[in-house]
Amino acid sequence: MLVRCFVGPGDRVAYPVPTYTLYDTLVAIQEGEGVTVDYPPDFSLPEALYSHQAALTFLCNPNSPSGTLVPLKQIERLARSVPGVLVVDEAYIDFAQGDGVSALSLIRGLPNLVVLRSFSKSFSLAGMRIGLAFAAEEIIRGMTKVKDSYNLNRLSIVAARAALEDLFWMRRNVERIQKTREKLAQGLFQLGFSVFPSQANFVMARKGGKKLRGLYEELKRRQILVRYFDTPALQDSLRITVGTPQQVKILLREMGMISAAQRLAERR
Repeated sequence: MLVRCFVGPGDRVAYPVPTYTLYDTLVAIQEGEGVTVDYPPDFSLPEALYSHQAALTFLCNPNSPSGTLVPLKQIERLARSVPGVLVVDEAYIDFAQGDGVSALSLIRGLPNLVVLRSFSKSFSLAGMRIGLAFAAEEIIRGMTKVKDSYNLNRLSIVAARAALEDLFWMRRNVERIQKTREKLAQGLFQLGFSVFPSQANFVMARKGGKKLRGLYEELKRRQILVRYFDTPALQDSLRITVGTPQQVKILLREMGMISAAQRLAERR
């Protein structure tokens, strides 16, 4: 809806990469010009993003696939720097630890800021396809002009309302995932991976300069599914969803066995 609102043929849409890949598709549908800025190795906000003259700027925060979080002060500076609309995609924000991490608190002072939320992650309602947008009234009125007449069905609306009335369940679920995320990160570190400080419901594990397609395929043969991105910037990384404690235990065990087998083969 936001891309339909603000992007026409030739209009620029800026976002740091690697990130959520749907942005590319949405820009192409509107015949816009996607302007990508590479994240630095630590996935901090690229300085070059501040200077792009874009109609729309996307920031996935926490980012996918790195799980890293941009501080609010930098988001505020970015919103004041860009000439168009800044969209902060907070699909994973409920998994972040600490107070004051959401950009919702900035909306009243920044008329060009839009904050997106999803019920697909922390509320475990992915199949319902429910999202929320928070912004100044002028932007919301514009979005309703391009919204499909019946873009949410009745069951989805009922599910969303029930979820919002039971925030205790969501927060308890998030706490479980945060604890398991820490164990997963520690286990991967012990296996020789560098793990980014994730604030999402997944972690990104990296072995610098080593292509991990083989590990991804071996895990798949063992019926363990992780995410591999066959791009130059991410060939040495795997994005691993935080499963149940038992699933994480199995994953780490199997990765340890694969690593041991590889070391043995190299000695031979």
